[in-house]
Amino acid sequence: MFLAPESPWWLVRQGRIEEAERSVNRLMSKQGQEAAFDSQKAVAAMIHTNEMEKHITVGTSYVDCFKGIELRRTEICCMVWMIQILCGGGIMAFSSYFFERAGLNTAYSFDLTMAQYGLGAVGVFIAWALIPWVGRRTLFLVGQVLMMVLLLIIGFIGVGHKSQASSWAVGALLLVYVFVYDITVGPLTYSFVSEISSTRLRQKTMVLARNAYLVANIVNNVLTPHMLNPTSWNWGPKTGLFWAGVCFLTIVWAYYRLPEPKGRTCAELDDLFERKIPARQFASTVANPFDNGRRHGSVEAGSRRQE
Repeated sequence: MFLAPESPWWLVRQGRIEEAERSVNRLMSKQGQEAAFDSQKAVAAMIHTNEMEKHITVGTSYVDCFKGIELRRTEICCMVWMIQILCGGGIMAFSSYFFERAGLNTAYSFDLTMAQYGLGAVGVFIAWALIPWVGRRTLFLVGQVLMMVLLLIIGFIGVGHKSQASSWAVGALLLVYVFVYDITVGPLTYSFVSEISSTRLRQKTMVLARNAYLVANIVNNVLTPHMLNPTSWNWGPKTGLFWAGVCFLTIVWAYYRLPEPKGRTCAELDDLFERKIPARQFASTVANPFDNGRRHGSVEAGSRRQE
């Protein structure tokens, strides 16, 4: 925390403009520096946007998140966060027990759990490099498909005869699953919920989305122990088949409902949502946020947000 730079947006809201400019320069990528990025203009846009937010957030309520085009944005944010669990990610919370139920002893289960966390960290670092280059939607969908395939393989191994080799195969596949999750769905969720929600309802939308995630997590924490416990449903690795089926449903939803926000300003996203552009056409549609003679709730910053 001591090494983390202050957010320029937070500094602007505190009236510390010079510090905000220094923070922008510190956070700027090499590409931005080479393009002669003007930090003063960026901070000026932040000041302007902050003043507008003060006006447009007055009088808003949670009910507004379910009205008109805001309902679609709320749905996307809630579903994306829930998919962290619905894609089978909840198994990771019970990974040690899952490894034991797959046939590995306690020591090996512990070792694989530690390896899981290490691979997860590496996956997040790789995601940092991939997200600016690969579309959020594309990376999210690819991750879902790969995770579904891995869950299917784990489940089918569980159907067969249990052996030491099959136990290690299940353990290795779950590690690969965690690695894929932390490159794709895991970190991308936070990008989506912050970009898709509208400026004037962002705080309320994120509260609703996080609560949706917690509800999904409660369901997972009730169901998964029953699936794994030998005195209950006793599914063991076959649990992967159940979550693969749920993951498939989330893939269908994401294909038709999840838009591509990469490289879009807040104003451009407002325009695309107001024009009710289908999710699959977001990336190819030209946004014209000022063509209709009025400004949207989120103001064009003059330059595209950092990818």
